[in-house]
Amino acid sequence: MSLSLTTESIATLVHEFYDGVRADPDLGPVFDAAIGDNWDPHLARMVDFWSTVMVGSRNFQGNVFGKHMLLNGIKPEHFQRWLELFVATTSRLFAPADAEEFQVVARRIAASLQLGFFGEVKVSST
Repeated sequence: MSLSLTTESIATLVHEFYDGVRADPDLGPVFDAAIGDNWDPHLARMVDFWSTVMVGSRNFQGNVFGKHMLLNGIKPEHFQRWLELFVATTSRLFAPADAEEFQVVARRIAASLQLGFFGEVKVSST
């Protein structure tokens, strides 16, 4: 499948990606503890975030780093698994150039959050 880069395709990505996250035995419990039954607002924010980053919608306002630093129980392997799922989902849904653009941003975010949690990048973001 090769979706055009639009807000609608980003919504598809976000929903399919987080379906995978929720079903994942390692990530599911972490996200469930943080989000609980509030998935609809979280998914909407993620669509806004990725739409702002990828198509310049400017719908997202917030402190990604600060919000994530409040989470407990985060381990280096969570970043690796998150990136694996994200790469697989973006690669499946988008043309290679668009998928790579998503993945570059995701790797930067993962590296920044790892620095915040662990003081260093503990997991390769390749």
